[in-house]
Amino acid sequence: MLILIKIFTILVLLGLLGLVVPKIIFNRYASTRIFQPENVPESKVGIVFGAGLLRDGSPTAVLRDRVKTGVNLYKNGTVTKLLMSGDNRFENYNEPAAMRDYALALGVPDEDIVMDFAGRRTYDTCYRAKYIFGLDEAVLITQKYHLPRAIYTCNKLGVQSFGVAADQSVYRKRSYLYWQFRELFATSTAWADIWILKPLPVLGFPEPILTETDKAHLSEE
Repeated sequence: MLILIKIFTILVLLGLLGLVVPKIIFNRYASTRIFQPENVPESKVGIVFGAGLLRDGSPTAVLRDRVKTGVNLYKNGTVTKLLMSGDNRFENYNEPAAMRDYALALGVPDEDIVMDFAGRRTYDTCYRAKYIFGLDEAVLITQKYHLPRAIYTCNKLGVQSFGVAADQSVYRKRSYLYWQFRELFATSTAWADIWILKPLPVLGFPEPILTETDKAHLSEE
């Protein structure tokens, strides 16, 4: 019995390390790459991450804050294109389209909005940003609790990224605690995906957002 208790204790400790260590690594990595909206380095593209829809198909409050933050960066000239990346696995569930509609209502021209219909997870969004949309750098737009995972993942998948927190509303404390708890598991999964599993998301034909002229201007800057 004593041996079983020791084995169980060791397994629990290893499990906790597997959750906590990646979180620490991601937070430290992202700490110098998170900026206030007025200070973030300019980039051609801002990536807005999906965050769920209401029953009527409209964006949740969290997602509205992400889109609004992206629109503000667009209007300030920090980014010139917005990549709306979300889930569209089901016919009646279309995050990118809802994000696009909200951005249009806030005054962003349709030609400056790009939709990624296969951004089912943060890993998928970052992978597709590089290999489908041809991005080498971007500004990432999401809530503060999610930014370390988004920044670490995108950078390690080849998209040099900085982040802006989209916390424009006062969220319920219970919801925020739940998001933080969920991030422990999501961060551990992301670390495994990046360094061990390396899964392929849904791909397709390349759809580069930037022209070669755009990329040349970025390298000059």
